[in-house]
Amino acid sequence: MATALKMHVRKGDTVVVLAGKDKGKQGKIIQALPKKSKVVIEGVNKVKRHTKPSQTNPSRRHHC
Repeated sequence: MATALKMHVRKGDTVVVLAGKDKGKQGKIIQALPKKSKVVIEGVNKVKRHTKPSQTNPSRRHHC
């Protein structure tokens, strides 16, 4: 397991993503994880989950 290092950023700071698919995006730090040397940034790396079409969640496509 990685050792916890003193982080130079803290919760509430605004940061810019330097790498990955969200490179260049700005956001506020929601959570700092010093043991993993990571931070969770608001609005970055969002995951879209597929939901099966139903009456409450109808499909957007209409087949004629």
